[in-house]
Amino acid sequence: MAALIRRSCSIVYNYSKLATLSMVCSRSMASKTTVGFVGLGNMGNPMAKNLLKHGYPVIAFDVFPEACKEIQDSGAQLTESPADVAERADRIITMLPSSPNAIEVYTGANGILKKVKKGSLLIDSSTIDPAISKELAKAAEKTGAVFMDAPVSGGVGAARAGNLTFMVGGVEQEFNAAKELLTCMGANVVYCGEVGTGQAAKICNNMLLAIGMIGTAETMNLGIRLGLDPKLLAKILNMSSGRCWSSDTYNPVPGVMEGVPSSNNYQGGFATTLMAKDLGLAQDSATATKTPTPLGSLSHQVYRIMCAKGYSQKDFSAVFQFLREEENL
Repeated sequence: MAALIRRSCSIVYNYSKLATLSMVCSRSMASKTTVGFVGLGNMGNPMAKNLLKHGYPVIAFDVFPEACKEIQDSGAQLTESPADVAERADRIITMLPSSPNAIEVYTGANGILKKVKKGSLLIDSSTIDPAISKELAKAAEKTGAVFMDAPVSGGVGAARAGNLTFMVGGVEQEFNAAKELLTCMGANVVYCGEVGTGQAAKICNNMLLAIGMIGTAETMNLGIRLGLDPKLLAKILNMSSGRCWSSDTYNPVPGVMEGVPSSNNYQGGFATTLMAKDLGLAQDSATATKTPTPLGSLSHQVYRIMCAKGYSQKDFSAVFQFLREEENL
């Protein structure tokens, strides 16, 4: 009798082991299934390319046809609308400029949620209002899909190199499924909590980034006016307590560093209008939570003024050029 029980247990164990292995194999085979991508701008384009490089077939859409050609040449298939993307892929990443764009892409007449399949994973890497992320998550849940916010930090250079930082908010049980895709595009994928917390982390980061960039631009401008060579000043800052990302990685002064927007007439990179938008989100959140952010508020005003004076499409590091021009008034 004991032998029979041992034999039965062995059969059950082996069957369970085979079933587990089968599930793992199925998941492994499914892991390279098609990924949808909506939003092929300065950030979305290289992100989608990195998915292709990692062997994922990509079905893509962008409202601007000219933005689609490059990714199509890299091997992606194109569709006519976000809804078409949802019809053909059950894992979708969106990278959009603003909250209204995200609302339209997900809930519009030709939006993702019109044709999304039950069980689909929807990852939004746009930087939008955390409250909008929560609303989209509720709308997705009604269709049986899972929505996660996963905004990024690192800029265009990091998007191209595949070493972005993703700040992820959503159901924790789905984090590993999201991470599988996000690690193809980023070096750091951090779980922040429930839906909206990824956005919260991102707008806090960008508020600090704006404050730091303005401070770096003011410092460099003052040093130059005092007769210091900008490269020498940058070197000193970067070995001293004033060192920051804006001084050592993304210096705003033309000629100090190669491969950054300041050395390319402030083209490419992170547009001033997008920084102004993100600072607006930070201020909205500060107001809602009654949080004092005096430097964040001043930074928001600086970038809004820059947009009004023709800098909207230039990289946000053009605040250095803006200050130089202001001093001549």
